[in-house]
Amino acid sequence: MFPVDDTPLTRDGKMVILAYDHGIEHGPADFEDVPERADPEPVFEAATHPAVTSFAVQKGLAEAYYPSYEDDVDLLMKLNGTSNLWMGEPDTAVNCSVEYAREIGASSVGFTIYAGANNEIGMAEEFREAQESAREHDMPVVMWGYPRGQGVKNASKPAVITYSARLGLELGADVTKIKYPGSQEAMEDAVRMSAKSKIVMSGGSKTTDREFLEDVKATMNAGGDGVAVGRNVWQRDDPEQILDALEQVVFEDATVDTALSNTGAEGPTADE
Repeated sequence: MFPVDDTPLTRDGKMVILAYDHGIEHGPADFEDVPERADPEPVFEAATHPAVTSFAVQKGLAEAYYPSYEDDVDLLMKLNGTSNLWMGEPDTAVNCSVEYAREIGASSVGFTIYAGANNEIGMAEEFREAQESAREHDMPVVMWGYPRGQGVKNASKPAVITYSARLGLELGADVTKIKYPGSQEAMEDAVRMSAKSKIVMSGGSKTTDREFLEDVKATMNAGGDGVAVGRNVWQRDDPEQILDALEQVVFEDATVDTALSNTGAEGPTADE
């Protein structure tokens, strides 16, 4: 494994990766409730928060906006991604090379693999090329590990999520991003299977502040290394507030109650 703790991707060995690759993956639907966040500028501003260790975006956003934020934001370049208009078996196009990511200013790269899809073999081979190129450039690799496709009957099943964590280790990912498997015990199994590959929880769809932070806390208690989150931050009216709470839970080992009390990030419903 690459010595991730010696890179900007982590802080004290832990991570809060802010993700904003949703425009290509989900399209306009993710911005319907917060139309102002279709403008990347305020989300880049949110990425300057001290809790955020890296900001994950696609090439086009990095080209257009990162030069204005390179002194305040660490860039994680997402190398692949496919629109939600694609109707075939899960697959993902490689949209950027490691070399170009480095040229733009990225310190790390991200890559999605849909384990269980008919195209898994091709995606794994593309990941191999990216991973080996990243090694040549001394860049950590974060694998978006999302089991999906005809070979997967239940993508939320803890054993399936744990399998994805193990794939990250076996394929050479330095960090593997996985869905929360439903309990701290299940996350402990995923962390155990990932061994030296660090584990971060996927933020997923927007929930209440408490629900989200409780999953993050359980991940940290299970030995996980942080969270890679998008919608649960930038879909909120006040992204800074939830980032304040994340800083306390991830980096200061605060309880959820303490973080909510200190930041005022209360959320009785997902819409508030």
